[in-house]
Amino acid sequence: MCGIVGYVGHHVDGKAQTVVMEGLARLEYRGYDSAGIALVCDGGVETEKRAGKLENLRSALDAYPLHDSRTGIGHTRWATHGGPTDGNAHPHRGGDGDRLALIHNGIIENFHSLKKELLAEGVEFLSETDTEVAAKLVGREYDKVQDLTAAMQAVVGRLEGAFTLLAVHADAPGVVVGARRNSPLVVGLGEGENFMGSDVAAFIGYTRHALELAQDQIVTITPDSHEVINFDGSPAEGKRFEVTWDASAAEKGGYDSFMAKEIAEQPHAVGDTLLGRTKDDGELVLDELRISEDQLKNVNRITFVACGTAAYSSLVAKYAIEHWTRIPVDVVLAHEFRYSDPIVDERTLVVSVSQSGETMDTLMAVKHAKDLGALTLSICNTQGATIPRESDAVLYTHAGPEVAVASTKAFLAQITAAYLLGLYLAQLRGGTFADDAKAVMTELREMPEKIQEVLDRMDRVIEMANFMADTRSVLFLGRHVGFPIALEGALKLKEIAYIHAEGFAAGELKHGPIALIEPGQPVFVIVPSPDTPHELHKKVVSNIQEIRARGARTLVIAHDGDEDVEPFASEIIRVPQCSPLMAPLLTVIPLQVFALHLAMAKGLDADQPRNLAKSVTVE
Repeated sequence: MCGIVGYVGHHVDGKAQTVVMEGLARLEYRGYDSAGIALVCDGGVETEKRAGKLENLRSALDAYPLHDSRTGIGHTRWATHGGPTDGNAHPHRGGDGDRLALIHNGIIENFHSLKKELLAEGVEFLSETDTEVAAKLVGREYDKVQDLTAAMQAVVGRLEGAFTLLAVHADAPGVVVGARRNSPLVVGLGEGENFMGSDVAAFIGYTRHALELAQDQIVTITPDSHEVINFDGSPAEGKRFEVTWDASAAEKGGYDSFMAKEIAEQPHAVGDTLLGRTKDDGELVLDELRISEDQLKNVNRITFVACGTAAYSSLVAKYAIEHWTRIPVDVVLAHEFRYSDPIVDERTLVVSVSQSGETMDTLMAVKHAKDLGALTLSICNTQGATIPRESDAVLYTHAGPEVAVASTKAFLAQITAAYLLGLYLAQLRGGTFADDAKAVMTELREMPEKIQEVLDRMDRVIEMANFMADTRSVLFLGRHVGFPIALEGALKLKEIAYIHAEGFAAGELKHGPIALIEPGQPVFVIVPSPDTPHELHKKVVSNIQEIRARGARTLVIAHDGDEDVEPFASEIIRVPQCSPLMAPLLTVIPLQVFALHLAMAKGLDADQPRNLAKSVTVE
């Protein structure tokens, strides 16, 4: 949640406002309900902030221009303490003469006691936020020590919770200081200018050179330098990395929405996640794992921790990894993991899945797993994020920036990465496990082309979404790997179309959900491949018959050549033939497209659905 941008440079008067506003625009996908900016100019600090969308802030800046500046910070806020008002928006002021401005992501859990202390000293507050407490504290310390970095260091040790703080001061016109604990912050390195941001999208239009910060670190940037220290004041160094995509990747590129663009990018998301991870002979090479082969061979249990869409990708992975390795796999919602007294030890591999790498529930689960002695591995789409840094190993997806709040291409990339992990474990086990892994990899490399084929067939799905715009409820049924796809299809409709949607395991139909079936009720059914073992295909066809007999409108996703579904389907959406475990990479696409176009038909903003944020950085 929230977005942070910082800039300092030599180059052009007025550039600070341009860079900060552009960065905030690129961070809109994170979700927010107010925005603000602070510039150091003419011996003072000028601020402007407005509730609502970024356009409100732009209009205010047009009406009441700030002076030109080469140093600035900006923020998009998602309200936690205090409602989304102009007064509660960031930046907040502090210090003698309010000459300091500060912005903040996260939650300061002990702000009540700190605020009580400041009130006793006669400090006045203009907002209901926890952030203003930090601004007053840093401002007070600056007045004592006359050094912004030292002032920040004096305060952060007193704060509890999750926070990223950025501060500027009128007396330090070429300096921005940032601090992070359990909340994202990355540094962009330019020539004669430097940047900070919640993620690299904030400054990707200016540099691809970035610096990854560790937990509990403070960074000070000037136009020509950056310096990192730990909260205790000891010297530290960030880890440099190169961003592999450019600013155009974060633009719509002619599509009506980022979600439409990201759905269309799914063949590349899967293909790029596979790229460079096999030798010429087909053997998997996952050098980035940083866990020894002996440790991985010793693993006797795997636990996935994730939330939302990432949890559904983990459920898909469970079926595949257990089949390929015979290692038992659990999937636990990350926010339940710490509180369920989990059974893990040094032979357990805890795999966290997060697009942003900043999901607070998942981060806390990873830390708890490490405390219990487990091996931890992160599947993540964002370089420099917190969860990969906190984990023993990382397996990056290479989906490129995902801007729309509702995840699409990251979901497919997460499944692909989890499959790579499972196949690598199978390879390490040797024998028939390794032989099977090679055969599966051959088919997995063919999936981007089949994904594109599905995308090319979506005209009828779009038509269905358009004429179903008034639908009030949609149900989804699936079995085996089709069950998590049913859950994901329902989630997409909830997220962006705001209608009732539920996913069920098809075998549960007669155990309750069939009571919901009435004439005209739309039901998507994800039909397993006819090659699926245990006669699951026949069982799902029987489910279709049962709900069709009760008047349901059956919207069937089936493989090419599957004729058994034809007598009972109101609509058939075909996907190319593939093996059962590859099917999720194809069958989810019509559900994504349906949700997007139904939301569009209702006149809704699919990219920024109400009440949701891309990166949930508070528990």
